[in-house]
Amino acid sequence: MSAQCDHHHHHDNTSGATSPRYKKILWIALVVNLAMFAVEIGAGFRSGSVSLLADAIDFFGDAANYGVTLAVLSMGVVWRGRAARLKGASMLAFGLFVMGRALWMLIQGGIPEAFTMGSIGLLALLANGVVAALLYAYREGDANMRSVWLCTRNDALGNVAVMLAALGVFGTGSAWPDLAVATVMAGLALTSGWAVLRQAGFELKVARHART
Repeated sequence: MSAQCDHHHHHDNTSGATSPRYKKILWIALVVNLAMFAVEIGAGFRSGSVSLLADAIDFFGDAANYGVTLAVLSMGVVWRGRAARLKGASMLAFGLFVMGRALWMLIQGGIPEAFTMGSIGLLALLANGVVAALLYAYREGDANMRSVWLCTRNDALGNVAVMLAALGVFGTGSAWPDLAVATVMAGLALTSGWAVLRQAGFELKVARHART
């Protein structure tokens, strides 16, 4: 997965970023992510699942990212690069938070509810699958567009992982599968966030040289 995150494309692709269809897709993604955040945050606390809470926070972060993207779509490459930097930093912060939450739950103990984990994970996967399919054509744009695609792709992979964790919790009667998946999700957020920051930094450097 980290190899995919490090595969850079440094073209501007402004026409794709400002197309009416892309804006409409981003609005759909924004609404879906806010709705799933509300669903998962409640289910995460009710079930005691760290991976569900992590996914809920990720949904909220992505909704904010889509809002930022919509705000800078018609702006120049410098502002889009700055927005991508903000989103990359938020992905890193999310990863660090989940790592800390998983460690806290490991110390506190307790076993999450597998059925809630699995059913909400499936619902989240369906939601993210629709958004990912809509965004697929725009995955190779600038750092800002690429960060949107990476967030959505990571969410879909995270949903599958939550479902697998639910099976693991059910089969073993242990919290370890939930904690392990939460840690993997955090690692994916960290590597993707770093990749977005690197690409955004490159694009901002190119933009500064072009202006001088």
